[in-house]
Amino acid sequence: MFKRAIPTALLLATGSLCAQAADSAGHGFLEDSKASLSMRTLYFNSDNRDGGAQPSKTEEAAQGFVLRYESGFTQGAVGFGVDAQALLGITLDSGTGRHNGSGMIPTDGDGAVDAWSSFGPTAKMRISKTEFRYGTLLPKLPILIANDARVLPQSFTGAQVTSTDIDGVTLTSGVLEHAVGRASTDRTGLSVAGSTQDSNKFYFAGGDYSVTKDLKAQYYFAQLEDFYNQNFFGLTHILPIDGKSSFTTDLRYFHTTSTGANSTAAGRAQGYRVSGYTEDNNGEIDNNTWVAMITYANSGHAVSLGHQRVGDGSNFVQPNQGSLVDKGAGGGSVYLPTDRMIQNFARAGEQTNFGQYSYDFAPLGMPGLKATIAYLKGTDIKARNASDQSEWERDMTLDYVLQSGSLKGLGFSVRNGKSNTDAGRNVEQNRFIINYTLSLL
Repeated sequence: MFKRAIPTALLLATGSLCAQAADSAGHGFLEDSKASLSMRTLYFNSDNRDGGAQPSKTEEAAQGFVLRYESGFTQGAVGFGVDAQALLGITLDSGTGRHNGSGMIPTDGDGAVDAWSSFGPTAKMRISKTEFRYGTLLPKLPILIANDARVLPQSFTGAQVTSTDIDGVTLTSGVLEHAVGRASTDRTGLSVAGSTQDSNKFYFAGGDYSVTKDLKAQYYFAQLEDFYNQNFFGLTHILPIDGKSSFTTDLRYFHTTSTGANSTAAGRAQGYRVSGYTEDNNGEIDNNTWVAMITYANSGHAVSLGHQRVGDGSNFVQPNQGSLVDKGAGGGSVYLPTDRMIQNFARAGEQTNFGQYSYDFAPLGMPGLKATIAYLKGTDIKARNASDQSEWERDMTLDYVLQSGSLKGLGFSVRNGKSNTDAGRNVEQNRFIINYTLSLL
């Protein structure tokens, strides 16, 4: 039913908007065009501190280039345009025995490829304040986030409609069919961690509502066909204290249940299953997850404290193609504040307390310099035929962005993360990142 509802709703919305659309005088396809070249250099080092299984250490470096073009819209009641992105990755350092595990560079035999590239166009149409896009998409929604944690971003292909015709409300809906992993040039279907099968239909719809200038409410529904239905509720409130300080409250709740092949024993036997603990050890998705976080900001200081609980039925899930045949398809983000350098603290039953402190050095006369340290402790992780497990992670980050001169915007980031877990291997990671974006239009 939901699959038929989206296209019907889009047609009705389009017909309604056509009647009230207005010309966007003074703007045009070429006049509003933008182009940029983003460059990222990343050194990645992951040291597995225990266990004899390979890889015991992953160490490599790569250079990424992302060329993006965004046109304006043609004038008239209905405007048309086109966007495109061209990606190029170049291996700077890698080798047999040091390659597997980074999720950064595609694999060639036992090692890494020398270079890889891809191209993704997007057609777009605008009516009033509603935009329709079809092609390559980089969603940033509570139910799906395109991962950008390596040299090249993960992307998706499909259709998306975004409308801001109602004041204070942003409505979004669409369907995605394929993904291109951050270490791949090939399109795959969509899946969940642990599944050897995929789906080519991810339906989603929802919106953000600014109740007041300081209070935002969110609701989204997503269905990954043959895997799960997911409902998300979110609430964010900012309480200003004075001109320099504020309290921010962030509440999130996910309700996720199986559907299609994952909801049947026959389907799960074919590979439509999720990894990790499940209540009956059958791979069926069944999860409720909630998180509450508060952040106090004062001048350059920001302190965050939070608590997150994952239901006992299964791990928390959002799309992740890591178990498919394409080894570069892995690497996914989840919309949880516990999604960190190494772990995401989203295992079945896991209860996590976390805290973070950040300092922006601008008040001390050093704009562009920022330091962050975070610590997370997860307990009560469910395990089959074993007592509950626990894990912790500590992350440190130092960022600096040049504020002036010919290289204004050039950014440097040094990151160190350490994780100890009963549910896997103990890991320490180091990353050094250089980012620079050059405006071409």
